[in-house]
Amino acid sequence: MKHTDDPTGAASAALGTGDALDAVGARLRMLRQARQNTLAEVSAQTGISVSTLSRLESGGRRPTLELLLPLAKAYRVTLDDLVGATQTGDPRVHMRPVTEHGMTRVPLTRNPGGIQAHKLVLRPGGRSREPDPRTHEGYEWLYVLNGKLRLVLGDLDLVMSTGEAAEFDTRVPHWFDNADEHPVELLVLFGRQGERAHLRARPKQN
Repeated sequence: MKHTDDPTGAASAALGTGDALDAVGARLRMLRQARQNTLAEVSAQTGISVSTLSRLESGGRRPTLELLLPLAKAYRVTLDDLVGATQTGDPRVHMRPVTEHGMTRVPLTRNPGGIQAHKLVLRPGGRSREPDPRTHEGYEWLYVLNGKLRLVLGDLDLVMSTGEAAEFDTRVPHWFDNADEHPVELLVLFGRQGERAHLRARPKQN
């Protein structure tokens, strides 16, 4: 009797790999925006052209190992994190904190197509005290878990205390850091749509 191979398993594996690679672009954009880097800044760090980075993020270019290795190094994540690989049968989110420039970031979600959640810990002196507002596509929510946060949003200069939240369109120039000489912990949600949170912040005291 002649036997034929069943291609179902191979096709499913190929589909899963394709889906993972298709999601890399959104994940690369999320990592860059979370660090408030421009494409030009990432290009300078990795040696990858701005046009290639843009096509990677938009899905116009297929990611390769030669491109992902320098990007993983620049973003200080593993290749598994970059492509969203998870441990088979383990539903838990394996949070790997990343620390740079006085900021520790703990990713709380792994779905590149939905709202991204991060816990941030900002330590005083880790970044420049001079505001450097940036813009990018999307919507952002901030919730202060502990400490005081300074938020510069357009023409506003706000101080947020523990338990206060803010939401804003990230196309508005924005920047945030410690409001004083103590660490601040905050929850950050980033996405293109979602429920609106309330704004409870007061102008920065001189």
